[in-house]
Amino acid sequence: MQRARRLLVRSILTLFALLALALAVYAGNVLVGMHIAAATSGTLVFPQLRAPVTILRDASDIPHIEAADEHDLFFADGFAEGSDRLFQMDLLRRFVYGQLAQVLGAPALRADEAARVVPVRAIVKRQWAHLSPHDKAILTAFSDGVNAAMRSQPLPVEFRILLYSPAPWTPKDSLAVGFATVLDLTDTWNDIAPRDAIYRAHGLPAVNAAFPLSDPCYNAPVTAGLSGMADPRHCAQASRKLIATLLDRRPPVGSNEWAAGSARTTGGHALLANDPHLPLAIPGVWYLVDLRSPGFHVAGASLVGTPGVILGHNDTIAWGATDGTVASLSVFAAPSHLPARNWHTQTFGVRFSRSVTVRYYRSATEFGAWIHEGTHHRRLVLVRWSAYDHPRSPLPTFARLDRARSLTQALAALRAYPGPTQNFVLASTSGRVAYQLAGSIPDDPAWARYVHRSSASARHFGAVPYKQLPHVAPSRRAVVWTANNQMYPTGYPLRLSAQFAPPYRAYRIAELLRARTRYSLAYFAHMQLDTLSLPERELAHLSVAGAAHVALAPAERALLARLATWKGHFAPASRGAGAAAALRIALTSGHNGRIVRSLIALRAQRATHSLPLWQYTAIGRALVRVNDTPKLRRMAAHRWRRAGAVQVYHPLAALGASFLNGTRFPGNGDAYTIHMQQPAFSQSFRAVWKAGDWNAGGIVIPQGESGEPGSGHYTDLARTWTNERLVALPFTRAAVAAAARERLTLRP
Repeated sequence: MQRARRLLVRSILTLFALLALALAVYAGNVLVGMHIAAATSGTLVFPQLRAPVTILRDASDIPHIEAADEHDLFFADGFAEGSDRLFQMDLLRRFVYGQLAQVLGAPALRADEAARVVPVRAIVKRQWAHLSPHDKAILTAFSDGVNAAMRSQPLPVEFRILLYSPAPWTPKDSLAVGFATVLDLTDTWNDIAPRDAIYRAHGLPAVNAAFPLSDPCYNAPVTAGLSGMADPRHCAQASRKLIATLLDRRPPVGSNEWAAGSARTTGGHALLANDPHLPLAIPGVWYLVDLRSPGFHVAGASLVGTPGVILGHNDTIAWGATDGTVASLSVFAAPSHLPARNWHTQTFGVRFSRSVTVRYYRSATEFGAWIHEGTHHRRLVLVRWSAYDHPRSPLPTFARLDRARSLTQALAALRAYPGPTQNFVLASTSGRVAYQLAGSIPDDPAWARYVHRSSASARHFGAVPYKQLPHVAPSRRAVVWTANNQMYPTGYPLRLSAQFAPPYRAYRIAELLRARTRYSLAYFAHMQLDTLSLPERELAHLSVAGAAHVALAPAERALLARLATWKGHFAPASRGAGAAAALRIALTSGHNGRIVRSLIALRAQRATHSLPLWQYTAIGRALVRVNDTPKLRRMAAHRWRRAGAVQVYHPLAALGASFLNGTRFPGNGDAYTIHMQQPAFSQSFRAVWKAGDWNAGGIVIPQGESGEPGSGHYTDLARTWTNERLVALPFTRAAVAAAARERLTLRP
């Protein structure tokens, strides 16, 4: 018996020793992974190359790649991205394909099931079939470069943490991760659900009332010019859009861009500014790069996992983009009986658990999706979408913009752009600027406001003709801007959208443009930092007016005093910004939406005596709630840099890998300021380009170029971002040579 016990104890000790050893090896492996980084200097040999390629990196770690031909150039492009962002690329690929649970386990299964509602693999396969041989060659060279980095560079620490190795990259994977942006910027079937609920209950006029296109008091449509802006000082109507904006708890969609022709600038060069808004993440969604080969030269921001530049400039033109926020889908009620042959079973691998199967509906022109109506009820609808029934990748359009030698060529490239629908602004070395809405929009009378009856599914809606899409012709005197807002004035024959994004950022941009007759690069960069929130200012000032009739305790009176002197800026040093943000939460949560409606009604009446006493009292109760709620009280007490601070989280933070998190940024802007900074959406880069003097402009991303903590460039641009500066992106050979800090040569 004692011998058996000794053997048991010895076995247990051996087991613990083995477990401790395994844990030590794992911890050491992760620790080593935190300190390694890809090689960025020296010489590497790859047989796929035809001639030597040089990758120079500047102080910000941005690669400047020069090759003898485009094959080698895009091979090196893939190599650089694969070296710096391999885990991010693999995670994004898994997200789009619905394969996260294979490495993250059951918690990711719901996201996988949602991802496969859209048959991305089938779409990508058909996109590939429609590509030209030249486009296929670019994607193949890029893919080969990614795989070369995968084989020759150290495995990123995230793979070590999760104990798996990535599968080889394929050309279709680049199409798939490019499709991630299509999914992110498309109004979905679940966005249509609340509109359809009102439509079925009360009809189309009620939908239009509940989801107004814009706020007429702050309209600033680009095709009407600066003289076509609304004047809120003389607005004699209560805005349903302002009410809807303030009551909406969803993260706002947003991006900004504007441009001015050479006749409107101080230096005689056309200027262009762009700051797309996407979730703050580490690594960030953009990868900065400068690419050069004979007859080809482009620089700017690439979407991770894709070749070339998506937003930036070449030798001749610069371009930016914002989401069009237009209707993209036609949705039909599913008939009671669907053909059995169109139901397909998908299998999901789940780490540490058994596989799961789910059935999805697919036909040649439609796919099935579930609209969620309330917490426990959902119904099947059929979705018709040009990205599904006529799949074309947007990447070739950006490849043609990379090569465009004039505005004429660039605008011709946009004719073939499939979507997601974007507002493009362009600037040229000729001094001209232009605006064009581009992408496939179904000419569907629903405009994503309601679900069609199943009997209507036989009807196929054509696309709105390109020539009918809003645009501003190229001109040296033109000033153009967009911020996801309604881009056309009264009289335009098409609706295009169920509801455009709120116009307040666009109005503020136009307001700042109208404040000057000529613009400089520095002024454009300064505009990107503006923190005035028009709707928050209006809500705060109307609340102050309403609360004047209420007896308040000293604490609430002090809060009101801060609001009374607040000018509407969510600047880091502001004391009133936190109070305004806290009051908005108190006013708009629960059943207090009717208070906001009453306050906005004051805009039209320009008086406070029309409010019933109970509403004055409710405003007072909201002020009391701010002081009685610890979270709101803290928000109201601190300057905005602390009250509105935003932490950037790594995708593995939820699994305990918080040591991979990014920067905690001080509060600076809110959801409706030009300088948008929110956890869900934020400026994802800031860029200003001076057409023809490309070294003078600049760009900056919030974190760093590398996705590897051990590189030294994981978060090194955060200070520049917070200090509100741009990073020079050298473009001429002399400027690149002067800025170079490291040289890596790839040779056959």
